[in-house]
Parts: sequence; structure tokens; C-alpha cells
Amino acid sequence: MLVVASANGKVGIKAAMDVLRAGGSALDAVEVGCRVVEDNPEDHTVGTGGLPNLLGEVELDASIMDGRTLAAGAVGAVRGFPNPISIARKVMEALPHVLLVGPGAERFAEECGFARRQLLTPEARRLWEDRLRGIGVPDDPGIRRYLERMRELVPQAVNPEEPNETVNFIAVDREGNIACGVSTSGWALKYPGRLGDSPIIGAGNYADNRYGACACTGRGETAIRLGVARTVVLYLKMGLGLEGAVREVMAEVSALPDPYAGPFSLIAVDRHGNHIGASNRPNATYVFMAADMAEPAEVPRLYLP
Repeated sequence: MLVVASANGKVGIKAAMDVLRAGGSALDAVEVGCRVVEDNPEDHTVGTGGLPNLLGEVELDASIMDGRTLAAGAVGAVRGFPNPISIARKVMEALPHVLLVGPGAERFAEECGFARRQLLTPEARRLWEDRLRGIGVPDDPGIRRYLERMRELVPQAVNPEEPNETVNFIAVDREGNIACGVSTSGWALKYPGRLGDSPIIGAGNYADNRYGACACTGRGETAIRLGVARTVVLYLKMGLGLEGAVREVMAEVSALPDPYAGPFSLIAVDRHGNHIGASNRPNATYVFMAADMAEPAEVPRLYLP
């Protein structure tokens, strides 16, 4: 049994492992792990406390995938519901669809009995207002160009915060089933209605018991254009080792023409339970926990600029 997560998933990785130890499925584990992060108001990249879009509204995206059946569910641009990962799972289990967005996703959440909640916390609102007033731009060319473009679209949005991260969870249960979950509030001060890769199966999230799983954080447009998560799994299918598959995909990320290119990271697991993290930024980390570990371990991602 194994759980692998992005670094901010550390707060939920024990809960995810507890699910596996109790005999729960990999799907249960990734949902529980993501929910803990979504409910952490100190994490401004996911769920309650996530930083809002240009209009000051928190819009959440999430997806979940079952590597045993390749079933998947996703939601995007959801407002007022703190746990989009659970709504995504309901989409997978209750509808003949994969992806719901905006008001439709919110209507479905209400029908399923999910409770509404104010997602914009006082701290997140303060940070949003600070960004609009003007904060130093991160020293990253792609992010600077992104912020310049957003200033052109909305002149009052001056120097917003660096684009947000995302939470990723991949779990392998005692039966060897693999599942993957992704949840995010998206880039800070994004254009309303923008969807990144997190709710797009094959871009930010993909799992297949036969080969492995992958999930992404960072610039979602990169993952969408390259189909990153699915591509990693396809390289595994073709016979590449886990590191080799990740290196091939990260080389494609590096070569992609994109004036807004910025931080991009992924985690991946193969069918043998090997795991890896990679990033185009130095000093990035991810976390993992096996069944025989009392505490999770935080380890460096492979640096592939």
C-alpha cells in the first residue's frame, strides 16, 4: 500500500493511509486525502481559503480517476462548495458524464446534498486585495508575462500573486488498485471561468492499473496542450521505466513554445509501486507514505529544467 502526494498534501497523507490500512480502496484514500487539504484554510491553493479569481470569487476544480476501470469524474469552476473532489467522485459514480462545470456542477452538488459554504476566508481576501494594490512580481519570466497580460485585461489587477499550486494524491491499495485525485483553486486572479488541467482527465490526472498514474501541478495550460498525465502513462505502457517516462514528458514541457511558461511539476507511480516527482524548478519536493511507515517522508523532486 502506498500514498504519494504533492508537498502540500502532507497534512492529509496520514488520513489517506489510514483508509488503506483499514481496508479502504485507493479511491477512498485519494478522496479523503484531498478533502483534508481542501478543508485547510491555511492552504491558499485549494478549497476553503483558496485565492479567488479577478472578480474576487473562489472557483474550484477537481478530478478523480479509478485505475481499475478507467472511470473518472471531474468538476470545474465550482463556487460555494468546499470539497470539489467529492463532487467529482459523485459525477463519476452517479452520472453518465465525466465533467460538469459552473452552475451545472453546483446544481448537481446541491442535488447530492453537499452543503454550501463561504470559501473566501478573511485571510484569502486580504491577500487578494494586497495583490490588487501591488505586490512584488515573482522573478520568473513566464509569470511576469502572465501578469502583464492580466493587467491588460483588467487594469486594476496590478501584480497579483504568483500562480497557485494544486494538491495531487495517488494511492495504491492492498489489492493493487491505483487511483488519482487532484484538487485546486487554480491560478490566483485568473480570468473568471478559466479551467486548468486539474479537472481535465489525461492532462492533469490519469490512472491505469496496468501501467501507473500521474498528476500535475503548476501551469495547467501546459499539461492540457501536451496531455501530460496520460502521456506519462503511455510511455510506461510502451516499456519505458518510470524515470525515463517522466524525463521524456518533462523534455516536451521544456520545449513547448509558451510565452507564459512557468513552474510545472508532476508526481507519478508505476504499477510496481515505484514513485517519482519531477519539476522544472529547483528545490521542489513531494511526499510519500508506505504502509510500514509511521510518518510520511518528504523528498526532492527530480529537477528537469
